[in-house]
Amino acid sequence: MDDICSPAVPAGRPGRGGRGTPSHDPVRDRWLHPMRLALAEAVRAPETGDVPVGAVVLGPDGAVLGRGRNEREATGDPTAHAEVLALREAARARGEWRLSGCTLVVTLEPCTMCAGATVLSRVDRIVYGAPDAKAGAAGSLWDVVRDRRLNHRPEVISGVLAGDCAAPLTRFFRGGDA
Repeated sequence: MDDICSPAVPAGRPGRGGRGTPSHDPVRDRWLHPMRLALAEAVRAPETGDVPVGAVVLGPDGAVLGRGRNEREATGDPTAHAEVLALREAARARGEWRLSGCTLVVTLEPCTMCAGATVLSRVDRIVYGAPDAKAGAAGSLWDVVRDRRLNHRPEVISGVLAGDCAAPLTRFFRGGDA
């Protein structure tokens, strides 16, 4: 896995697309460092028996406004998904629920609840790592976030460090350390 603390690769230089595969996509390379921050949250989730998913919300200037990791088991709260917790923290930091100009970076494609929360919070962009063929609502199973019937549709960037994001999930569900 990539070093979580290594700096982001500047746009225009090859980065790491995940699991050692070179990336030559400046759009995705821009999100490497924020995804590593989300991964740092994800790997802490299994300490409480939670699925290793992590998220960060970035303000328009790129500053981290909110962080979250799955805490359903830790809190007994069915809505304590990484994305929801990061969105809540970001809204508190901004002092309002509208997160216009912000970006949600999450290690796993959002489910329908998280996709809906993202749309309702007016986030401009969702960046995710691993797709979720069983519950993904940003293009895999459903596409809630780009449904033309809704009044807000964030941009979606998928597959950033996808292999690195999938690895802790695979280990968790196989019973190994995340």
